[in-house]
Amino acid sequence: MTARRRVITMTRVAIVEDDPIYSDQLRRYLAQYEKESGEKFLPVCFSDGVDLVEHYSADYDILLLDIEMPGLDGMTAAKRIRKVDREVVIIFITNMSQYAIQGYAVEALDYVLKPISYYSFTQCIQRAMERMRRRAKQFHSVSTGKGETRKLELSQIYFVEVQKHTLIYHTTEGEITASGAMSEVEQELQGRFFRCHKGYLVNLEHVSSIQGDLVTVGGQQLQVSRAKKKPLLDALNNYINEVSK
Repeated sequence: MTARRRVITMTRVAIVEDDPIYSDQLRRYLAQYEKESGEKFLPVCFSDGVDLVEHYSADYDILLLDIEMPGLDGMTAAKRIRKVDREVVIIFITNMSQYAIQGYAVEALDYVLKPISYYSFTQCIQRAMERMRRRAKQFHSVSTGKGETRKLELSQIYFVEVQKHTLIYHTTEGEITASGAMSEVEQELQGRFFRCHKGYLVNLEHVSSIQGDLVTVGGQQLQVSRAKKKPLLDALNNYINEVSK
């Protein structure tokens, strides 16, 4: 696995539509909105739900998902995707508004009715971008060498350990091994995490005690560098003050 710094500068959008006319229209709408808003989009098109699910990796930000498709309909595809990706923003494309109610089951953000107006499309995209920005600081993405991506909620991570060029994420779900630079992870997670030792980046949320040169994180005691002890105490106090506001 390789740790990937997740900064939303390019929004990856999966367009899942069996009708090429609507698929092209959605791409054109994205291109137009890109020019008007300054946002950057990378659209990837799928012709049906089967194609999406079989090739899905959790690195899409938005799914524009047609509900009525042959083979595997959009609602079923969304349910399968939610099992591996809880955070992707789902917007349904449909010509029947009653389908929209079912969207609550898969935590869909919104739906757009066919025929698709540019105004209603942009309203949905704006809401999607706002949701993504609110969530952006709450997750850290780790990618596998096989192109798979795992999104870790920050509160799930106890600490990150580095051994040579290997990163080990100690989480509530066990250990996740990745390759990458600790300095890059430290920069991305600054404010909520602290580098208490060259080998450890700890989640301040899970620090339960600091005694001598040891800090207890997630039930494990880790070494604190002499030069890092006071900065760690200061960082922990700042974190506690911020979350208590």
